[in-house]
Amino acid sequence: MSVLSRPEFHDEEAALAYVEGLLWPQGPVCPKCGTVDEATKLKGKSTRPGTYKCRACRKPFTVKVGTIFEASHVPMTLWVQAIYLMCSSKKGISSNQLHRTLGVTLKTAWFMSHRIREAMRSGDLAPFGGNGGAVEVDETFIGREPGREVKRAYHHKMKVLSLVDRETKQARSVVVDDLKPATLVPILRENIAREAHLMTDEARHYLRVGREFAAHGIVEHGVGEYARGTDHTNTVEGYFSIFKRGMKGTYQHCAKKHLHRYLAEFDFRYNNRVANGVVDGERTARALLGVIGKRLTYAQ
Repeated sequence: MSVLSRPEFHDEEAALAYVEGLLWPQGPVCPKCGTVDEATKLKGKSTRPGTYKCRACRKPFTVKVGTIFEASHVPMTLWVQAIYLMCSSKKGISSNQLHRTLGVTLKTAWFMSHRIREAMRSGDLAPFGGNGGAVEVDETFIGREPGREVKRAYHHKMKVLSLVDRETKQARSVVVDDLKPATLVPILRENIAREAHLMTDEARHYLRVGREFAAHGIVEHGVGEYARGTDHTNTVEGYFSIFKRGMKGTYQHCAKKHLHRYLAEFDFRYNNRVANGVVDGERTARALLGVIGKRLTYAQ
């Protein structure tokens, strides 16, 4: 049987029950007063599916309140389908493809995909390399900076800094305005433990901060060197290859103000990939666990 035959993809009640089971493992949680498992499910003919009434504060609510689904008229079945499609597509799925597959308007598909990326965004600030492991750091360039019409080296392109913890197989990426040490050094200090083994290329902006870590391995790409024993940046460059194939082949264009959400999407799939023991269904469930407290309006 196809995975797409699962009831939560086709039946609204089943889809709501699936999401409720993930977000409310202890029973319905009232978003107004926070009371747990003290709600009655309303079943009137004119009542929206999945509506509960809190016995404590007497307010009605659904599992959508306080999540990326709030105020959305899109059925939960389509939301679950969209999340599954984005989680199972290694290089992403375009808004145009979602629009055609789900049967919603292009504007709705675009807005849904951005809200799903917001759910994928992690607030985890635990430093990489805490056990003394290797952390690879590198930067890449994509698209064009707003207002930069003159092409000059990489200065006219948007800049992305990525870190990959080789031990935990986790990635963390941020958009940066420039590659000056004053911009990059605080990011490295906040995200990498001092006992880590830092690995970079020969770029000068890493040289001074590299002394702050237990070790700093350098490979010189300029002379054709791509590994020096176990010192290399091939892992983070592998992450960039997936990111760029997705951005150029699937999404094709991205405004800088949205780039951080696309990075969150690629980080999420990389951190929850098959190599880390996470299959498509589990990846979808993990994305759904991130919907709480991340409401994103169209104006935002």
